Amino acid sequence: MEHHKTEKTLAHPRSEKEKEQMVNRLKRIEGQVRGIQKMIEDDRYCVDILVQMSAIDAALKKVSLNLLKRHTSHCVVDAVNNGKSEEAVDELMDVFERFSKI
Repeated sequence: MEHHKTEKTLAHPRSEKEKEQMVNRLKRIEGQVRGIQKMIEDDRYCVDILVQMSAIDAALKKVSLNLLKRHTSHCVVDAVNNGKSEEAVDELMDVFERFSKI
């Protein structure tokens, strides 16, 4: 799998509220993962564990979609407005390709 090593700066940095909301969501997901670890240690029923894993998967997808929406509405729009539409579309399609593998 090819990874892009370039770090870009945000044209529109996230607000403190956005950061707080995202970090809080990730902390909840982290708690869910710890819960699954405990379920495994406690030899809980497989289906119960799988249900929790599905919830984590859905929560991560929601965070990812929120990031994708923000990226599209800020970064991609800025790139298009600054004459870098081909680069922005290529990057966005790469993201969609990665997303489709989830």
